[in-house]
Amino acid sequence: MVVIGLGLLYLLMEATNNREMYERNYARLFVVNVVVASALFGSIIWVGYRLVVRLREGRFGSRLLVKLATIFALVGLAPGMLIYVVSYQFVSRSIETWFDVKVEGALEAGLNLGRVTLDTLSNDLAGKTKTSAAQIAETAGPAVGLLLDRLVEQLGATDATLWSAAGKLLASAGQSRFQLAPDRPAPAQFRTAKAERSLSWIEGLDEAEPANLDGARIKVLVPISSSALGLTPELQFIMVTRALPPNLVANALAVDRANREYQERALGREGLKRMYIGTLTLSLFLAVFGAVLLAVILGDQIARPLLMLAEGVSQVAAGDLTPKLAMQGNDELVGLTRAFASMTEQVADARQAVQLSMEQVDAARANLQTILDNLTAGVIVMDAQGSIRSSNPGADRILNVSLASYIGKSLADIEGLGIFAGAVQSQFDDFLSQSAEQELDHWQRSFELGINATAAQGPFDRTLTLVARGAELPGDARLLVFDDISDIVSAQRAQAWGEVARRLAHEIKNPLTPIQLSAERLEMKLTGKLTATDQAILTKSVKTIVDQVDAMKRLVNDFRDYARLPAAELKPLDLNALVTDVLHLYEHERLTVAVRLELDPKCPMVMGDAQQLRQVIHNLLQNAQDASESVTATERADRSVVIRTQNQKAAKRVRLSVLDCGGGFPDSILKRAFEPYVTTKAKGTGLGLAVVKKIADEHASRIDIVNRVVDGSVVGAQVSLSLAVDSTLRLDDEPLVSKG
Repeated sequence: MVVIGLGLLYLLMEATNNREMYERNYARLFVVNVVVASALFGSIIWVGYRLVVRLREGRFGSRLLVKLATIFALVGLAPGMLIYVVSYQFVSRSIETWFDVKVEGALEAGLNLGRVTLDTLSNDLAGKTKTSAAQIAETAGPAVGLLLDRLVEQLGATDATLWSAAGKLLASAGQSRFQLAPDRPAPAQFRTAKAERSLSWIEGLDEAEPANLDGARIKVLVPISSSALGLTPELQFIMVTRALPPNLVANALAVDRANREYQERALGREGLKRMYIGTLTLSLFLAVFGAVLLAVILGDQIARPLLMLAEGVSQVAAGDLTPKLAMQGNDELVGLTRAFASMTEQVADARQAVQLSMEQVDAARANLQTILDNLTAGVIVMDAQGSIRSSNPGADRILNVSLASYIGKSLADIEGLGIFAGAVQSQFDDFLSQSAEQELDHWQRSFELGINATAAQGPFDRTLTLVARGAELPGDARLLVFDDISDIVSAQRAQAWGEVARRLAHEIKNPLTPIQLSAERLEMKLTGKLTATDQAILTKSVKTIVDQVDAMKRLVNDFRDYARLPAAELKPLDLNALVTDVLHLYEHERLTVAVRLELDPKCPMVMGDAQQLRQVIHNLLQNAQDASESVTATERADRSVVIRTQNQKAAKRVRLSVLDCGGGFPDSILKRAFEPYVTTKAKGTGLGLAVVKKIADEHASRIDIVNRVVDGSVVGAQVSLSLAVDSTLRLDDEPLVSKG
């Protein structure tokens, strides 16, 4: 910028002394300045664009940079504009003063004076030549040469020549005497001189230079009619040449040159004005653009520490505590960057220590969460109002509901848990009121939850027996831990009933045979010894005793089979084929209730004991037929029993369901349906579902019994159990489709 400014100043100074050099190089200079100005303007646009981007991004320090750049630009622009306005007025008025009317009149008068002087000299020489021409016309022979010499001396001419009408040189005097080919007038000049009786002109004035002024001369051509050689006059021409005075030529040239330059400048006055003003404008642009760029550079130097601090503060605010850069220097701002870098390092160390502690806490929390997630027991944390704060997957599994969607809501808001939530809240109230007096740290109680007898309300599909334990947590929170002991209770009951069945079978079976033998022996001894009436009574009584003993034996055998059910031998089998095979046994029987198969052809092989599963199907089918027969055709049009299989691919299990169209079960029966001797049939032993439950346990299968409800009315019951899929099969294997 400094070099360009100095170059412009030098060229402007040279312009006042050497106009030709300036005009010759002005176009190049103007183009160079325009290119430089454009480059500077482009740089300013780029810097402005970056500042705008920084402003839009909201980066700290952008406003400061804009403010500094604006201040510096105004500081450079205001004086520049003032100088520009003054220079503009000065240049405009100075150029106007160059072109004055008096100057133009003086130049015009000088030109006229020169022309008049030259015309006077030409006329004077022409008049004297005419006078001398009369003498030459009367002279002939060698005397003409002497007369021409005398004429050259008299007129102060440099040369005198006599020409014929045909352009032939007849005589000469002066310098032309020594020339081989003197300057001959043109034919047109001969004709003009003949017509006008004389012709004068000036030669060499245009080619004259200040260093050589001797070339300018006046020539006069005068016609002569001579009769000295004969009777007929002959037309001749005399041409006299006189050199113009050097002083006169120099003055004439100076005036002419000055007038020409004046006229040229007068004609190019607007262009000259634009040239000077354009140069001034370019100089202003260069100065302003340079000031703006310098403002940005200086502003950046001033704002760089602040921007570094701002960037560091924003990074720290965003959580980035990596080591920060610090500038080198002795001023306060640079020292502030070093102090900030040191502070950030200290904060980073403190944060690292806190993070280490937090990682340890998170690890402990993760371990605790892992323990809670893998607990089979359910864990729920509630506030004083009973609202759920958190829970573990065990609670979701036991209660069969996603508690995550009920966070912040009360446990009583979950359908089917209102009574349970009220009982838990009551237990906590009693515990908190007595804990201070009796120094208790927890309470414990068992609960039974299950489905309604007439509608499938709540999240449960079976009866649950829960043992719950509650304790108080810090922050007025409450901890509820519960576990599902339904299977344990059921297993204990089954074991107890098995023991009872074994003992009953042992105690009852022993006296049955003697009773039957004694009755038969008594009949055999008394036959023929009694009257007909007594004989009939005896026969009937003995038959009754034998029939009842047989019934008691069958009951004892059922007890024995329940108590001595062998362990299942699990092998891969096709459940659909097994169901179809069992149903073939009923084809030849006259069934009062139809049986409909709904078998899923995509069911894979399952692991099971074919003999025990056959017994399960028999028992369930018999119970379903008995339940459906209890309902008349008028009460329900469709009384058919449905045997259904379903492939549960996600759970890797196959579900077997038997649906009847009976009257369903009361709530008390649903809760204990799989216990021995629990039945709704008048002649039933209550061991059918108990045996099914025991076989399901041997197969690690879950068995459920529910009432089928349609539009609020019970339309039957459904017993379902799920069997594990053969683990040797891949998930993408094609399932076996049963035939038959």
